[in-house]
Amino acid sequence: MKLIALVLLVPIAVAAAHRPAPSAIDSDTVVTGRVTDAASGGALSRVQVSLDGHAEGALSDTDGVFEFTVPAGLSGTRVTISARHIGYEASSVTRRVRGDTIRVDFALKQAAMKLNPLVISEAASAVPQMDGRTRMTYIAGAPAHPGMTVRMVDPDWNTENYDVINENEFRSVTAEPLSTFSIDVDRASYSNVRRMIRSGSLPPKDAVRIEEMINYFPYTPVAPSAGEPFSVVTEMIRAPWQPRHHLARISLHAERVDLEDMPPNNLVFLLDVSGSMMPANKLPLLKKAMRMLVAEMRPQDRIAIVVYAGSAGLALESTSGAEKGRILEAIEGLEAGGSTAGGAGIRLAYDVARANHLANGNNRIILATDGDFNIGVSSDAEMVRLIEQKREQGTFLTVLGFGMGNLKDSRLEKIADHGNGNYAYIDDLAEARKVLVSEMGATLLTVAKDVKVQIEFNPKLVRAYRLIGYENRLLANEDFDDDGKDAGEIGAGHTVTVLYEIVPVGVEGTVAVREPGDLRYQRPAAAVGSAPSNELAFVKLRYKQPTGSTSRLMERAMRPELSRGSEDIRFAAAVAAFGMLLRDSDHRGSTSFDLVTSLATDAVGADTDGHRRGFLQLVSDARRLSTVAVGDDGR
Repeated sequence: MKLIALVLLVPIAVAAAHRPAPSAIDSDTVVTGRVTDAASGGALSRVQVSLDGHAEGALSDTDGVFEFTVPAGLSGTRVTISARHIGYEASSVTRRVRGDTIRVDFALKQAAMKLNPLVISEAASAVPQMDGRTRMTYIAGAPAHPGMTVRMVDPDWNTENYDVINENEFRSVTAEPLSTFSIDVDRASYSNVRRMIRSGSLPPKDAVRIEEMINYFPYTPVAPSAGEPFSVVTEMIRAPWQPRHHLARISLHAERVDLEDMPPNNLVFLLDVSGSMMPANKLPLLKKAMRMLVAEMRPQDRIAIVVYAGSAGLALESTSGAEKGRILEAIEGLEAGGSTAGGAGIRLAYDVARANHLANGNNRIILATDGDFNIGVSSDAEMVRLIEQKREQGTFLTVLGFGMGNLKDSRLEKIADHGNGNYAYIDDLAEARKVLVSEMGATLLTVAKDVKVQIEFNPKLVRAYRLIGYENRLLANEDFDDDGKDAGEIGAGHTVTVLYEIVPVGVEGTVAVREPGDLRYQRPAAAVGSAPSNELAFVKLRYKQPTGSTSRLMERAMRPELSRGSEDIRFAAAVAAFGMLLRDSDHRGSTSFDLVTSLATDAVGADTDGHRRGFLQLVSDARRLSTVAVGDDGR
């Protein structure tokens, strides 16, 4: 018996020897440092410095300096800190964190790019479509030689899903004088594209929604007139990629609402805690994003948390924003595991929102997920029908996408669009702060819903036009006056920018324009003698109040004056040109990385938040990837 007792005690003793001693340190550790090029010693900006296995990290600034905080829970342990940047070898160091400040500097060595094996197909038709193990990456710029298509094969499992985008063509004003569509305030495409480029690959063309890239950036606000939820601004310049064409901008500006002036919030966080959410850039990042939002909540706001994995459950009943400790405790207790009962989670979230409905408040569900629903209601059609039924209760929806490898982008976009909401993609903590703190009003508070735009072009001045982007937001012309037709929503502080490329009357040979053939019984519309010569187009907008069911009409005439244009239209043109490069658009004209960089540099402006300078860095990174992948001069 004594021998048995001794044997039984050995494992216990060994386990105790390996158990880390409890740390007496109970404070955060600040990690700071500088990143430089090992060869030149120059500062490197936009380098991702992160804590391996955790969501903590930061991007280096223009001086190469970075700083982030390691939570007190890791004090006393050894952590690995890594620096990664496109075109450079990754570098890592291990340090013990002790609740003080530690400095870690990196000198990164340039390296030949190893994106993934290049597979060359002699014709585009020979390139297979995206499947579970192959991600199509469309290379911007000229192919290696005419008729050759380049793709990269990702050896890792990849089931990301994007709807096909059939790019808008030029329309003849004689045949189709009206252009009708629903506005779009989603910004997910830009941050998702940024994630891919930072990770070392160019995005698939269907991930590039140009209107979302343009609308990612803030523009100069214009206060609306009394009684209207937004203002309308128009201007026109020469199209930078085709100087014989014009580029018209129509922008809608919703007035910003300060936090203290917002109505009380009834928020239900609907959080995916399934097994697919385990990686650091998913649930751990989501929890940090939630903490940011909770910090901004007021006592009159209420927050509930519904989670779903193998089944759905209520992790936190509706709780006053004054009880931040209780809310944060519930967030800290979230762990990932199991499969994904997305449908059951959405139903429960709407039930919780309905039970705590605020008649004069902002009732909203915030769904955070990678979109990988696989139990219960799983088809896109079923999910859309469910969301449409529930939105009639007056509860709107914000969708936050996370992660990579299995992001169901097309599904998340549909859910947001049909739920009277918006869709953002969170790729890092800076984006979480932008969406949930800096732009909280736009994210959470709708000021106008079912917003539709209809443009009538004047055939005296316009031969043809092309709407840049908004391919999945097009409406039939008769839908404009149909109040039963769902359309987009505008949040407080949102700016919606619309760009049209215009072929003036008299300009021939620049693009193919399909004109209508001869008709037996009627003639296509033509320029009538009474058409005003001082109007390029007539802009009509319809919108409803957030709780209304009858639309209101706004009308504006757009003048044909050309100008150098504001910084806003020139920067928007740069973003549109970049999107056309990434999509390898048939309409990119003389667009090049040099043109994009020149346009954006000239229109950076004050850029107090640094987003426009960040765009310039992204263009530089994409140019490097394009050059390495195709082996050309980076055009």
